Amino acid sequence: MMGRDDIPVALGEVFAMNQADPYSSVVGDCKYAKAIPHGSGGFLDSDTLFGLARDLPRSPRRYTAENSLEFGAHRNTTQPELRHPLSLESVMKTLDPGLKITILTNGPLTNLAKIILSETNTISQIQEVFIVGGHTGHRSNKGNVFTVPSNKYVEFNMFLDPLAAKTVFNSGLNITLIPLSTQRKLCSFPEILERLQLTRETPEAKFAERLLSKLYCLQQANQRYQHVDIFLGEILGAVLLGSDYSSLNPTFREKNIRVNAEGDESTDGQLVIDKWQGKPVRVLKNIDPVAYYDLFTNRLGDKEQSAVLGSYDEQKKIWSKPSNQTANPQISPVMISDNRN
Repeated sequence: MMGRDDIPVALGEVFAMNQADPYSSVVGDCKYAKAIPHGSGGFLDSDTLFGLARDLPRSPRRYTAENSLEFGAHRNTTQPELRHPLSLESVMKTLDPGLKITILTNGPLTNLAKIILSETNTISQIQEVFIVGGHTGHRSNKGNVFTVPSNKYVEFNMFLDPLAAKTVFNSGLNITLIPLSTQRKLCSFPEILERLQLTRETPEAKFAERLLSKLYCLQQANQRYQHVDIFLGEILGAVLLGSDYSSLNPTFREKNIRVNAEGDESTDGQLVIDKWQGKPVRVLKNIDPVAYYDLFTNRLGDKEQSAVLGSYDEQKKIWSKPSNQTANPQISPVMISDNRN
């Protein structure tokens, strides 16, 4: 969309850790993933960007089979130059020795856990991790996994792979947690849309305004979309990493956190404050909401930070070719996997 092809995009894991079918690695157990709705703000809407994907040119790249059996592929793609790698494969190939990186996650922690458990020394190169997710609030405030009534105090990203969350929190990494309680303080569509409408000078700002407007309209029109305002809070991770966030007046507290991952759907993924068995984590407790909306919209509207657009018409011509002329038409069985992660 931005006329660029220099930013690696990798395919995330489809199933939670220890959820793969023992007889076929490409088929897994949907014990946790089944909690995500298929429509109404779930898989289908994510795949189509709530309908906006129809307005974007079709990329020639595909989530095809890997080109190397060493990463578990059961076949090779005929055009490896047009395929997306797996997340672990991408990190292993692109990370320079001695380079320190900061990781931001806004989904289940499956991919990060796989990196931590890999035989490479990648974990030593991770300087810090910002995790958008988890629920550390008071018991009077419920979590957001509304499709599993028995688990009242869990947040979606932790529930979708509790074992991965436990692996990451026990890894000893320098972790900053942006919990659900903090995200919920930043869920005003009118506030952010008013600012975006005044800063629509870049393609990024225009796109964000259209997408968030669609979410707001759906939320007002249909009860099944009442939960989509939480996506505004998930943007917070990108705002923290993409700018000097001191203007947000953030308040952090250190807490010892333990993750429930016992195979019990009524408690899995819950974060427990445990002074003795928990691991120290820096938790973002408060920020200035008005400053957050301003910083987000100003950053998107900054022309100096905007990507340089290539020829949109030329891209449309190239990307509109039949798939057999641009890439292997065999698409990964579960395209929704990059939404889950």
